[in-house]
Amino acid sequence: MKRIAAVLNIVALALAVSGCGILDAPSAVPGKQPHNEEISIDQFAQTDFNRTVTIAMRDNLESLNRLLEKLYRRNPAQWRKSGAPDLASAIQRAKKSIQTGERPAQLNGLSYIQMLSVSLDPGYQGDRVAAFIFGLADMIIQAHNGKTRFYVSDSLNAQHIYNAARNVEVADWMLASRRDASGRHLLLANEISDDQSNLSFEREFGQIIGRLDLVANLLDENLRRIGINYMQGLLFFNFLPVR
Repeated sequence: MKRIAAVLNIVALALAVSGCGILDAPSAVPGKQPHNEEISIDQFAQTDFNRTVTIAMRDNLESLNRLLEKLYRRNPAQWRKSGAPDLASAIQRAKKSIQTGERPAQLNGLSYIQMLSVSLDPGYQGDRVAAFIFGLADMIIQAHNGKTRFYVSDSLNAQHIYNAARNVEVADWMLASRRDASGRHLLLANEISDDQSNLSFEREFGQIIGRLDLVANLLDENLRRIGINYMQGLLFFNFLPVR
């Protein structure tokens, strides 16, 4: 009994200390901590893996929204081409296009490959930012069979998602390297100078590529584990209980 009492005292002390630690801990920085959705009915039709892919897609689209705003701010001439009255309206309009899948008028009839190509073509006179970001969004969604939420009935192709990650790498390189006849960047993005260093674009691209590669690898692992689990069941003769 004395031993049990001592253990209980230790547990109580540990809880008290941890409670103080929680009360004294600095508040979290907004946007710098994990965040999940509220529980919804459709989540009951999702496996753990479905939730992982859904959250990865959500985060990739949020990264594209951040890239959209950053590019518009660094290249104000582009949002003015959209016909929006101000920057905030241009950003909201472009974000809505991504959410609904409704292409901007100047991009109608173009595939994601064509959108990415024309966005960084020196001869293109339209909104380069909208074409570039919408092309990336459309490409990533198409790699996931045109969906942004995933359920037990869905199947994905690991190779398609792996290819999407490589396409994002190419798009990142194009953004950094494409210039006009005068040698100026078609779109300003990362900046490294004596006065300042801004690599926030590179970080966003890196996160998108990392998430896509993770999903591609998990898809392969998921299929492999199904086969291994089946073989383990045969190997160890896991009979089902009858009573």
